Amino acid sequence: MIRVIGAGLAGCEAAWQIAQAGLSVALYDMKPKKHTPAHHADTFAELVCSNSLKASRLDSAPGMLKAEMERLGSLLVPCAKATAVEAGGALAVERHAFSRMVTEKIRSHPNIMICEEEVERIPEGKVILATGPLTADTLAREIALICGEQLSFYDAAAPIVTRESLDESRIFYASRYGRGDADYINCPMEKPEYEAFYEALIGAESAPLKEFDKAAFRVYEGCMPIEVLAKRGADTMRFGPLKPVGLTDPHTGRRPYAVVQLRKENREGTLYNLVGFQTNLKFGEQKRVFSMIPGLAHAEFMRYGVMHRNSFLNSPRLLTDTYCMRTNPDLYFAGQITGVEGYMESAGSGLVAGLNMVRAVQGKPPLHLPRETMLGALAAHVSDSYNEKYQPMGANMGILPELPERIRDKKAKYMALAQRGMQALEALLTEDAAQTGTEWGV
Repeated sequence: MIRVIGAGLAGCEAAWQIAQAGLSVALYDMKPKKHTPAHHADTFAELVCSNSLKASRLDSAPGMLKAEMERLGSLLVPCAKATAVEAGGALAVERHAFSRMVTEKIRSHPNIMICEEEVERIPEGKVILATGPLTADTLAREIALICGEQLSFYDAAAPIVTRESLDESRIFYASRYGRGDADYINCPMEKPEYEAFYEALIGAESAPLKEFDKAAFRVYEGCMPIEVLAKRGADTMRFGPLKPVGLTDPHTGRRPYAVVQLRKENREGTLYNLVGFQTNLKFGEQKRVFSMIPGLAHAEFMRYGVMHRNSFLNSPRLLTDTYCMRTNPDLYFAGQITGVEGYMESAGSGLVAGLNMVRAVQGKPPLHLPRETMLGALAAHVSDSYNEKYQPMGANMGILPELPERIRDKKAKYMALAQRGMQALEALLTEDAAQTGTEWGV
């Protein structure tokens, strides 16, 4: 019997993959006896923030992700399509109908046993932990015991932009005092630019906090939102993350008035984060205000800054790209606790974990999804030891390997990336079918 802990999107997808392979699975969920602060319904796979599962077209990161999941036998993507409502190019669902459909399919599957109880200790045997970003305190402490200090309870992250969207004429590469190997991208500000940015920042609108997020702000004094820091005085940022000390702008030959630094987010250098810019501003406000930074006028934001309650592992230290724990081959993690961010991203990690748990039981080699796929790129982000300062990530085109040729038209480029990913997935499944006899369907 394989145990899956948590009946959110990741847990349901994992349990479904195991059951569809003909193996018995026990799916544990503490509802209806107990709910997290974010959940209210007694059904599985509850959508609590939005009824939109993002874009459905293939030439988008969310659409590419869903296409890959459907090709691999997803439960949730067909359920989403069956309960869809009109929303332009997005896949929006009637969220209660979606949750009810998933629940009915899970409960009626002959290979799935439902256990309505809170799990306080990690069971012996083969287990997939998919307990989400609001994991109950008792189990969270149990997870912390096996993970050491590699478990975070709050997510304070800065925005991430694509390298290719920056204006080369406004930036320069250097580390402070010439140390390192020009590791940072620097966006220099003259005094008028800084003052305009400062006024826009302190006047920007913050996102409302949920009750369970408010505790986060009590632990962020050492990781303060940039807008809160700015409100402490006009020059506070210039003595903090925007200090120009140790830097010379090669365009002017002198030290700038202020400098915003960007640090490489991934090994390939396709993504950069804004150093010290953890924030609780609304996403639209982040785009408006941070685009005022020299070099970022046309920046493509792959992730906006967030500050909220979010239990997640330092997965690169702990997990492989199959979501298996490096030190325990019987224990897998799935969902937002691994550091994937978003509904379908969580479900996708559950799908990959479930498939690989099945393969481990059946004695088949692990399924390592190609980096060119969105599922594979997310799995690589979760498991890449380069990520020393690991932060959660959702599906975006910036985490995919670059194309061999440069395509300037964004839509054409994204379609080329998606088609390459689907071709890589098909090639893998064809090879795997020939080697292991696995039937992948059509």
